[in-house]
Amino acid sequence: MTMRSKRFTGAALCVAASLTLAACGGGDETPEPDTATGGESSAPAAEGDGTLTVGSLLPQTGNLAFLGPPEFAGVELAVQEVNEAGGVLEQPITYIEGDSGDAQQDVANPTVDRLLAADADVIVGAASSGVSFTVIDKITQAGAIQYSPANTSPDFTDYEDNGLYFRTAPSDVLQGRILGETMLADGCTEVGILALQDPYGEGLASNISETVTGAGGALTPEAAIFYDPAASNFDAQVNELRSANPGCVVLIGFEESARVIQSMVAAGIGPQEVPLYLVDGNLGNALGEDLPAGVLEGTRGSLPGAEATPEFRERLLTVDPELTDYSYAAESYDAVITSALAAVAAESDAGEAVAAELPGVTRDGEKCMTFEECIALLEEGEDIDYDGISGPIELSEAGDPTSAVVGIYTYGPDNTLTAEVDYQPGELEE
Repeated sequence: MTMRSKRFTGAALCVAASLTLAACGGGDETPEPDTATGGESSAPAAEGDGTLTVGSLLPQTGNLAFLGPPEFAGVELAVQEVNEAGGVLEQPITYIEGDSGDAQQDVANPTVDRLLAADADVIVGAASSGVSFTVIDKITQAGAIQYSPANTSPDFTDYEDNGLYFRTAPSDVLQGRILGETMLADGCTEVGILALQDPYGEGLASNISETVTGAGGALTPEAAIFYDPAASNFDAQVNELRSANPGCVVLIGFEESARVIQSMVAAGIGPQEVPLYLVDGNLGNALGEDLPAGVLEGTRGSLPGAEATPEFRERLLTVDPELTDYSYAAESYDAVITSALAAVAAESDAGEAVAAELPGVTRDGEKCMTFEECIALLEEGEDIDYDGISGPIELSEAGDPTSAVVGIYTYGPDNTLTAEVDYQPGELEE
């Protein structure tokens, strides 16, 4: 077959670059390998055994657990549909589920150890950029692929990852740019930023700040205010923000955001007094469950990812009938589908061989939109360009999607997101 490996193998194996959170991104400086939490690995490079083994490293517990159900459902649906279509290399995909926890726990490293011991070729996760940084070295040095559906930290792009880190979520460079432009278009030129102190919060705050100030707006106060997500309360930071009298507020956080908003309401700068904007880490219907009715009405927020169509939602519900949130389900699904296609193109399930093919199956070839359609083209010797449910993907050789969509969502009077979403496409430089 005429596969992309002939054009990409050398480049993909020589490029030491990678990708980013969930949901979540971060930091002004590239973190050093976290050897204290198990970053080093003496495991030999994984070799193919004829069966593509996919593990998940997604949040069942921790402060991003609300993102877990749609992400797990996306992975499980993709595995199910690939296997129903005949599998990969004439074998069904083997799937092993795993919990990532969050950056305050040490759940991810034991999970990764278990997945690597089971010969995982591809590990889908983590959702959190902070968590991914604690395990990226262990995974990639073992010769396996780490493929996040939600990492958004810009620091992953140039991270030394042996060409084995990929993501379907765009860098926060794009989310920050689009959210900043949205606030300015809404008439808010004096922006206050309140963010959790971690790579995700710092990185996204920086990208929003650059967009706002670069277009003639201003930050008030002149720098973002950061908080410890594990703090007992956030009154000091909220009072500092209130003193600056911002025209609108961006809150960058995770599940603790409900408590931050409660403090803002008590201080007189709640969403009904000062327009509030949220981000992918805290945007969702779960946030409103812990807040008084109507508090979030009119609040807007950004979430990378194309629209989850009714048809795709119905398929997800066959896997998890209790799903109410679909954030990053499409990105999780496409991480598995592109990995499966790359394994077919490589004629191998070995992590390094699959990684060499991943950029190629997402760009420059004949368009196809389902696993079955793409496989048929590969069997005919065609070069393929998979356009997924999450968008066109178009992976760079560094593993980043270079073309993506960010949705701007709005809350209704019942503290849940309305069906009216402004989907804004964007491009990122390779």
